Amino acid sequence: MTIPHLFRCPISLDLFKDPVTLCTGQTYDRPSIEKWLAAGNLTCPVTMQKLDDPALVPNHTLRHFINQWLQMGNQFDPDYLETIGSLASLKHTLESHEVTLKSKVQALEKIRALSQSESPYTSNLFLQLGFLPLLLELVFGGEEAIHKQKLKQQLPQECYYMKFVEDALSCTLILLPHGKLESLNMLREESKLASFQALFAHGTALIRMSLCRLIEVTSTSPETKELCYMFGKNHQLLHRISVQLLQQNSNSETADAGIKAISTLTSLEENREILVRQGVVNGLITYINSSTERRERSLAPLAMATLEKLLGLESAKEAVINYNNNNNNNNNLNGVHALVKMVFRVSDDHQGSESAVGCLIILCNDSLLAREEAIRGGVLTQLLLLLQSQCSGRTKTKARMLLKLLRRTN
Repeated sequence: MTIPHLFRCPISLDLFKDPVTLCTGQTYDRPSIEKWLAAGNLTCPVTMQKLDDPALVPNHTLRHFINQWLQMGNQFDPDYLETIGSLASLKHTLESHEVTLKSKVQALEKIRALSQSESPYTSNLFLQLGFLPLLLELVFGGEEAIHKQKLKQQLPQECYYMKFVEDALSCTLILLPHGKLESLNMLREESKLASFQALFAHGTALIRMSLCRLIEVTSTSPETKELCYMFGKNHQLLHRISVQLLQQNSNSETADAGIKAISTLTSLEENREILVRQGVVNGLITYINSSTERRERSLAPLAMATLEKLLGLESAKEAVINYNNNNNNNNNLNGVHALVKMVFRVSDDHQGSESAVGCLIILCNDSLLAREEAIRGGVLTQLLLLLQSQCSGRTKTKARMLLKLLRRTN
């Protein structure tokens, strides 16, 4: 069989037996490169770069592919081999300290295009070649201070840094469903978590949305439950999601991403008290209120369901009753009124109505003030309209319970 170029040592031109990689990213057969170095050469034979580190790192991935090729013989798909070569080259570009950020951004664009292809083996090759941990390390591996400095500066190379982080996170999110989610557990390290916070604080809207999606993913696997818990007790991160995304940008796509992240963190009961203390209730109500002013579909039903979970806490009930939206021109608007507006308005299929009524039942059951505010906000009309609608039987049952509860006010 003709030996594929990718499987030949650049020095001996023979099939790799023990492939090892230099700091330049070039791979050689161990006996050949050891002989080169023993002769006093301090450069990489292919690139002629000076070797700052002469260490030889075993290339287990390449050895695996060579063994595959030897077993399959002539049945080895040439396109498969070509893809391996292309991905290996792209990986080297990302790993190299000599390559410019602009070139790395271009490499990430190619990676994103390949990862979205319908090729039956491309996703598997990305994982076998270790792209997922590499991308996570590239995004979160730097020191927090470095992230802050790069993100705050507006020099051309720092603009490439922004684009690099955006694209690297985009590729990560594409590959995650095909890989092992425990790769995300690197974020449990203090330095990595600090980088995560720095990116959230100073990154672009697209970066923040991607980080929210990473938070969302942590609840989907038992392996990342501890990480989800760590996010949920990170006061600085929670405050930024609540204030920067939900309250200050309640009409944006980033707010939608923030709602999903908060909903994920609320799924762990041990996170809820901290979420309330960091102002998440105010963020949810601000988002819910802004959604009543938007005609397009929003995640208000998810926000309502999340708030209903939090209302198991007395502190959350107090936060709703004491809420005042300072950013709204209507200074009389409070948390209870915002919930009343959701009883009969969330889309034609009444998504969110059940949670809105459920929230009001919890609040009105113990608070005369909440009952009075609900009636003042027009809840009786809303409930009557809901009972005449095509909503579910369970929602109508809850609506009747709330009407019965409100009679105590008189």
